[in-house]
Amino acid sequence: MSHQHGHGHGHGHSRWGRLRHVVKPHSHDSADRVDTALETSRQGLRTLLWSFVLLFATAVVQLAVVLLSGSVALLGDTIHNFADALTAVPLGIAFLLGRRAATRRYTYGLGRAEDLAGVVVVMIIAGSAVIAAWQAIDRLIHPQPVGHLPVLAAAGLVGFLGNEIVARYRIRVGRRIGSAALVADGVHARTDGFTSLAVVLGAGGVAVGIPLADPVIGLGITVAILFVLRDAAREVFRRLMDAVDPGVLDLAERTVIGVAGVVGVGDMRMRWIGHTLRAELAVTVDASLTVEEAHRIAHDVEHQLVHAVPRLGAATVHTEPAVRAAVAHEALAHHR
Repeated sequence: MSHQHGHGHGHGHSRWGRLRHVVKPHSHDSADRVDTALETSRQGLRTLLWSFVLLFATAVVQLAVVLLSGSVALLGDTIHNFADALTAVPLGIAFLLGRRAATRRYTYGLGRAEDLAGVVVVMIIAGSAVIAAWQAIDRLIHPQPVGHLPVLAAAGLVGFLGNEIVARYRIRVGRRIGSAALVADGVHARTDGFTSLAVVLGAGGVAVGIPLADPVIGLGITVAILFVLRDAAREVFRRLMDAVDPGVLDLAERTVIGVAGVVGVGDMRMRWIGHTLRAELAVTVDASLTVEEAHRIAHDVEHQLVHAVPRLGAATVHTEPAVRAAVAHEALAHHR
């Protein structure tokens, strides 16, 4: 017997939500889940919009200084900041698609669009690394003077501050709404902030009479971008391959074992769809229970799971009679 039931976390946070739950326990099924999904995507979109505006403004200020000073290190940083601002576009599209309700063709909705957006983000980061490296190597081969050093250093500080503000904003909201793509983008912005500080170092090097400091710092920025690329690619690959933190699975199993009437738990699986987790699991119950009683235990399991596991939106619970499960287990042991 299988039991499928899911909802978001949103209903329990207010007095009205708790009252509604008592009066009509099942009313939170689909409506609240949609409300929660809409709210999380709304928060995500708001974060992307403001971070895009801030990073774009930062990059425009830096570009003006690049034209003034001729610094290739700042050019690399500016290119990367423009690229970082542009990563908001595929993520924004993904958040909008994720808001769409499930259909007969897309029965789980379009939450996976966020994973595809993650792939696009990785490609943008890779492209920015190639451009920054090309500019730095070209400047090493064909040295050019770097001027307006105080303005250049100030532009580096502007880049650092802009990125750090965006990083904190993206990471905080990303963790709150369970978006790996948004958190990865925030970490990416933070690294960009440190590459902006490297521009200040380059300006200092030129100021003390080391003209090659600027293109060398430019290459250093490229290396930093490559490290960000590796981390972002690993995170996106894990999501595409349905990777879940084993600690979350441990928490879920402990929660299920603690539910009254559950004899054992096995065959638990989880996967991300957008920024929501879905779970499938089997629980063993007393073989003498009626279908209705087994169903009630399955409902309790799902209810406890959704409240205990962060970002879990739905769970499919399959109940098995304990006697049959024990016999099957013995047969399997004998076969081995």
